[in-house]
Amino acid sequence: MSKTTALLLSSGAAAFAFAALATTAPAPAQARDQAPAAAKAPASCPAVLKHSFKRLQDEAPQDLCQYAGKVVLVVNTASYCGYTKQYEGLEKLYSKYSGRGLVVLGFPSNDFKQEDADSKKIADLCFNTYGVKFPMFASTVVSGDGANPLYAELIKATGNQPKWNFNKYLIDRNGKVVEYFPSKVTPEDPALVGKIEQALGG
Repeated sequence: MSKTTALLLSSGAAAFAFAALATTAPAPAQARDQAPAAAKAPASCPAVLKHSFKRLQDEAPQDLCQYAGKVVLVVNTASYCGYTKQYEGLEKLYSKYSGRGLVVLGFPSNDFKQEDADSKKIADLCFNTYGVKFPMFASTVVSGDGANPLYAELIKATGNQPKWNFNKYLIDRNGKVVEYFPSKVTPEDPALVGKIEQALGG
């Protein structure tokens, strides 16, 4: 073999080895850092939130699993009740604590004959009169044998079913129903606020 041929073979082998090394080189640090985030699985949905309800304003189906990992305050509401002004306090709670993970879910109900049959009128009262920004759902049954599946679970977990409008159930981040509050407990009540802050973690 001539010196020229040997040199060419040697150069070819080196080039091949370099190419192989390049294809197996570790990914850039930025790509490595991004990979775990892309592969991260979403939070699991607790059983109590595995339900879907129609949104008040347009009846679009809403999966409650979207609130998994949050502290959830569930309230049965009515438009013509002595407690209707609690909408204001509930909205203040939501505004103050939503950034830390609280969501208030409002469920209008005519169980106590104090809710309008017209969804548009309910929505107008909530959103325009009281400035509600927390999620509101279409009118539903919250007590007795016909209670919707969410309320059936809340009643079973606490041993308390709504006895009037604006009863409140608190669910922690893990989906555990931790407390029931009757209508007379206002959104500003220290007992309720304290439980919410405890569930939020401080």
